[in-house]
Amino acid sequence: MSLSKRAIAELFGTFWLVFGGCGSAVLAAAFPNLGIGFAGVALAFGLTVLTMAYAIGHISGCHLNPAVSAGLVAGRRFPVSELIPYIVAQVVGAVVAAGVLLIIARGKAGFSLAAGFASNGYGAHSPGGYSTSACFVAEVVLTMVFLMIIMGATDRRAPQGFAPIAIGLGLTLIHLIGIPVTNLSVNPARSTGPAVFVGAWALKQLWLFWVAPLLGGVMGGILYGALFAEQVVTQPAANVGIEPPKPVKVQA
Repeated sequence: MSLSKRAIAELFGTFWLVFGGCGSAVLAAAFPNLGIGFAGVALAFGLTVLTMAYAIGHISGCHLNPAVSAGLVAGRRFPVSELIPYIVAQVVGAVVAAGVLLIIARGKAGFSLAAGFASNGYGAHSPGGYSTSACFVAEVVLTMVFLMIIMGATDRRAPQGFAPIAIGLGLTLIHLIGIPVTNLSVNPARSTGPAVFVGAWALKQLWLFWVAPLLGGVMGGILYGALFAEQVVTQPAANVGIEPPKPVKVQA
């Protein structure tokens, strides 16, 4: 599959993640008398990844997230030469999704971007009023764990066909933990989409939701590779110069 087609798949998948996840937060989380709340929003984000993993996983790998792409590069699962096209596609998909969501949200009287539009924030803009340092640590750690879940679920030694379920449920759990802290990002593209339209404080605070997830993603990729990835060692040849050493796979 060509890089351009894979990038288009990433754009489409990230559109669905932001439209489904942020859409549930903006349109349904506090719906009068029957809102889905934090748990519903967390499940919505998990379901977007689960459904897209089955829909486009065989096309692009279904990263949908610059931090995931960077983490897979660090874990030697993805070529660095394709990192930038993937990130550009993911950000474009997120911004387009936020734009479509804004058109829908404005169809209801009383809607205002001042409510946050599912943007991520820290300090005064953290849902729970958490400090900048607390939000940074949360985003780093939760993204790192997410990458380790992805790396493990997609390892060739893992049960085949179940990776989307593990990854989707993992993202749901991560949101249950992190929504009160930062509204949860673990995804720079997801953060960028709403922030573009909210502007002001959301754009000023966007740096944290690029730096922390990218750092956490790279840490997760490196950590999984160092601790759990298969390693190839070389067995000494019985007759040096006659037959080259044969690679033997052992588990770390």
